[in-house]
Amino acid sequence: MTPDISRWRSTSTYDYLDELASPDLGWEWLRRNGDYQRDYAETRRSACDLRQLTNRVRKRWGLQFRCPPIAQRH
Repeated sequence: MTPDISRWRSTSTYDYLDELASPDLGWEWLRRNGDYQRDYAETRRSACDLRQLTNRVRKRWGLQFRCPPIAQRH
């Protein structure tokens, strides 16, 4: 996940940030965080239990994941 820094001084590159909702803005900053990038790379390499991995990410980074809907029978 190597960032493209060729246009980092161009203000037009960041105009979209003015329109983002707070969760989206948070994601823009989180994904640039070196520690987060290392954690993400580690999860891609290891064969972790998905539930354990989700809990670890939730605790360390304060992220929340929407659960897929569960079909209910009546």
